[in-house]
Amino acid sequence: MSERSRTVVTGGAVLSAAAVAAVVGWVLLVEFPADLAELVGVLLVIGLVVVAVRFAGRAVSARYPDYDVAEVAVTGPISRDGGPGPLPTGTRGTPADDIVEQIERADEDDAADGLLVKLNTPGGEVVPSDDIRRAAMNFDGPTLAYATDTCASGGYWIASGCDELWARDASIVGSIGVIGSRVNVSDLADRLGISYERFAAGQYKDAGVALKEMDDDERAYLQGIIDDFYDNFVERVAEGRDMDEAAVRDTEARVFVGTDAHERGLVDGLGARDAVEERLADLLERDEVSVEEFTPQQSLAARLRGGAESVAYALGAGVAGRVVGDTEEPLKLRF
Repeated sequence: MSERSRTVVTGGAVLSAAAVAAVVGWVLLVEFPADLAELVGVLLVIGLVVVAVRFAGRAVSARYPDYDVAEVAVTGPISRDGGPGPLPTGTRGTPADDIVEQIERADEDDAADGLLVKLNTPGGEVVPSDDIRRAAMNFDGPTLAYATDTCASGGYWIASGCDELWARDASIVGSIGVIGSRVNVSDLADRLGISYERFAAGQYKDAGVALKEMDDDERAYLQGIIDDFYDNFVERVAEGRDMDEAAVRDTEARVFVGTDAHERGLVDGLGARDAVEERLADLLERDEVSVEEFTPQQSLAARLRGGAESVAYALGAGVAGRVVGDTEEPLKLRF
């Protein structure tokens, strides 16, 4: 349906619904019960008209959607539950399962012929990042990733599963690497008179426990896990971006501004939002596209929690950000 035809249909449906609601409301609430206060009746009629207009508009929008590209945003640290991650930034992300759900919903939507994945993330946990990447790869249609402020680590992992990656000139892109860490408090424990007794089955079951020093075998074992994840990361990026693995490794997990990333072949194009939409139109072989944002439904409790966390962080960030160190859990692998 053309844009003009859709406008005519929408206008006709809304006007018809408003007219019917007004007539029915007037008869039932004003004219028929003569003993009711006319003011109350008029107010009720107006309310009924408003409800009818909204219902008709939503019904027409559902029947004749005016978009052909679905947008799904990946914002903040990537994790299974959308938590703020290990650093005291207070920033929460969208749960990875919710992002996957929105991509799958877009794939099932007959109106969504293309997918725009908007990325503003420093990265996050390995498997949730891979889940989002796989969902984008499975989308039936052109997929374009768009880096706004930051597309690093797990964010770049997701982008490598899309057909193209675009960024702004000053976007931060890259950090193709994996990190795992542990806190070593064995010296502190000794000074406090705390000792570690081992009850474990299997040589490496307690590898990385903070209360004891690691030996060379344990260190090599844990580094091997990191190396395996890194090899997989490099292989997937090289495959998705059609790059040589050596060129990916040569980045040494550095980040680059958009212009440098483009020169290295880490992004396909540079531009603002209008340039991205023009590229989507080219991919879909159309003059222009209309984008609809697909977002998960949040409960009232979740919205209130997010607002409270933002206020708490704003009050404490000035001091806490200076004195709180790295609080990552032992060996929690993150992109």
